This record gives sequence, structure tokens and C-alpha cells, in this order.
Amino acid sequence: MNVFLWVVQAVLAAMFGMAGVMKSTQPKDKLVEKLPWAADFSQGIIRFIGIAEFAAALGLILPAATGIAPVLTPLAAAGLVVVMVLAAITHARRKEPAGIAFNAVLLILAALVAWGRFGPYSF
Repeated sequence: MNVFLWVVQAVLAAMFGMAGVMKSTQPKDKLVEKLPWAADFSQGIIRFIGIAEFAAALGLILPAATGIAPVLTPLAAAGLVVVMVLAAITHARRKEPAGIAFNAVLLILAALVAWGRFGPYSF
């Protein structure tokens, strides 16, 4: 199970790392083409979301890999659960069921990491 959790952590870190960099570096006009929900938010909020996602991606891997404050790994996963709940609410408001389904998958994976790393497979 420990190896499985590491794989899930790596996949989540890669996905949220790329998404975070994209949201925090690209202008809003370019993001709206790829992410229609971005039209509902200011550039500052979109950058904040991107920075939070990138920080969580780092938090999923670095603390556990270095052994420095490994409790940050399940906290990062729990933070991603909150982000995915808020993202699903945004997609529900916009009537985008595909977005909700994608957020639900990421939410379940992040919750699995949080449960595993807070509980039986902690560092």
C-alpha cells in the first residue's frame, strides 16, 4: 500500500504541478480558451489557485521524500481535497458535469493519500 500511495502522490503532484504553473503564469485571456471557468474569476484569484495547487504538488512529495516535516504531505493532500470540493461547486454552478466528474476523481485520490498518510501508512 505504501508504494501505491507513493504512485498516487506522484500522479497528483505531476497533475497539480502542471496545472498550477499554467494558472499562475499565463494571462487570463489565454486560460479562458482552455479553462472556460476562468472567465468567472479575476486574474489574481486564478493566480492564487495556481500557486496553491503548485504548493500542494510540492507538499505531496518533498516533505515525505526528505523526511523534513513529513506531516505536511497529508496536509497537502487534505488541502487538495478542499480545492477539489470548491472546483466541483464551481463546475456545478456552471452546469459542467464532465468537470465535476474529473474533480471527483482527483478528490478521491487526494482523500486516499490524506487518509493513508495520516493513518496506517504515515511516515
